[in-house]
Amino acid sequence: MKNVAILGSTGSIGTQTLNIVRRSRDLNVVALSCGKNIELLERQIREFEPRLVSVETEELANDLKNRIKDLNVKVSFGLDGLCEVATIKESEILVTAIVGMLGLIPTIEAIKAGKKIALANKETLVTAGHIIMPLARELKVPILPVDSEHSAIFQSIQGISGNKIEKILLTASGGPFRGKTLKDLKNVSVKDALKHPNWTMGKKITIDSATMVNKGLEVMEAKWLFDVNVDNVEVLVHPQSILHSAVQFEDGAVIGQLGVPDMELPIQYALFYPERRKGSVENLDLFKISELTFEKPDLKTFYGLRLAYQAMYMGGNAATVYNAANEAAVNLFLNEKIRFIEIPEIIQGALENVKANKALTIDEILDTKNETEEYIKLRWM
Repeated sequence: MKNVAILGSTGSIGTQTLNIVRRSRDLNVVALSCGKNIELLERQIREFEPRLVSVETEELANDLKNRIKDLNVKVSFGLDGLCEVATIKESEILVTAIVGMLGLIPTIEAIKAGKKIALANKETLVTAGHIIMPLARELKVPILPVDSEHSAIFQSIQGISGNKIEKILLTASGGPFRGKTLKDLKNVSVKDALKHPNWTMGKKITIDSATMVNKGLEVMEAKWLFDVNVDNVEVLVHPQSILHSAVQFEDGAVIGQLGVPDMELPIQYALFYPERRKGSVENLDLFKISELTFEKPDLKTFYGLRLAYQAMYMGGNAATVYNAANEAAVNLFLNEKIRFIEIPEIIQGALENVKANKALTIDEILDTKNETEEYIKLRWM
């Protein structure tokens, strides 16, 4: 029996992880966390019977305690609660499905506690890859990527026996606005931006996909996960979302992972690695697909992706500025405070105006986040 803890159990990745647990006789949930959706969390608690849960605030924790007073479950809250879930003694693997930089400190604490990490929280590596990866190597803690693209890369390099990666081919669907110009995007609505053609995801990552900032974050994540130079990560727009990513080696060979667009496949691979098990994902029928196409990304329209490379060239705290500015901008857009095309504009402004810092402790990363949010508050709110 493998004991699992999940940060972000009520979100898209979290609920799909629990779908896999339902079908598996040898997975057991010992801890869960969510932000505010305590109605769904209560149902999950009653079904999976974890020993510990955590929510965003003390008020929500008190409400949840009252709802489940008939059960023997500890209820925590806030950052301390997330760290409790991440480090609970009984767990073997932590699924980090929480959105944003909130996952940073709990992930570090989980690594220190020796937990395997099924990583779906890309912001952790974007802002602190220089801390996370050396720490994981030092403590011999596996970091198992859950993002479909990084899982595909991880699967493609199994058994390469030290052969050098020449290039990572990181695929992108292009989102709902592929082929559009900046002029076309001037008045798109939140509803329009949330209509992803291939994937069902949470709101934040769906907007990130529409701006292609998500692909910028994935470029940064790939750099840290696979120890490559950012210039060796090439983005390919692949509208069918069948090739989830690939690796090119020095001899010219390209090895990739193909499958239908379904997040349960990479989640399940991370949970049971290195074992492959039959799941609910349908088999890929290449005759039915018939055609796979690839395009260069439009860096003029979707310049948020170009800004990601710029941030990596800048170094220091620029990646944190990029990420924090995007988080704030997406929140403003979802609340209809700004237009869609202003999201990359805000990111660019933050990169140009937030003070650069080359030293990057955890405290400095968090300070940069706060400084970026303050800049955006003064400039855009």
